[in-house]
Amino acid sequence: MRKVLLTALVAAIPATGFAAGLEDLVEARRGYYKLLGANMGTLSAMAKGDVAYDGAAAQTAADNLKTLTQYNVGHLYAPGTSKADMPGKTRALPAIWEDQAGVAEKGMAYVEAVNALAEVAGLDRADMGKALQKVGGTCKGCHDDYRAKDF
Repeated sequence: MRKVLLTALVAAIPATGFAAGLEDLVEARRGYYKLLGANMGTLSAMAKGDVAYDGAAAQTAADNLKTLTQYNVGHLYAPGTSKADMPGKTRALPAIWEDQAGVAEKGMAYVEAVNALAEVAGLDRADMGKALQKVGGTCKGCHDDYRAKDF
């Protein structure tokens, strides 16, 4: 019954409501990546020595990243939400939708790197820094292929 009601509701949304829905998805997607960035920033500052290494804070940030890998972001990448579709709102390149296998592969590499980071983040700065570099490398891999440099 719930599925029937949801289907009827979606069918009743006018085209303008759908466009607003896509903007909300892009905003949610950007919010998700801001959460990732906030935690990466904490870890990066410690790895660089810009702030003192704090094992508990490093572990919390790494655990936050690990928790965020459990969130299924698939719905945030609806067709029609690329930079080509929504200039000025997103940097997601259409290549995301053209290379789902590549996106999935890079996503799994990110998850594996985050899991490894979470195992060592609270132990010491050097180990945390090495693991963080691997996480950053996986981020760069996606950014290079699927994210525009600017809006």
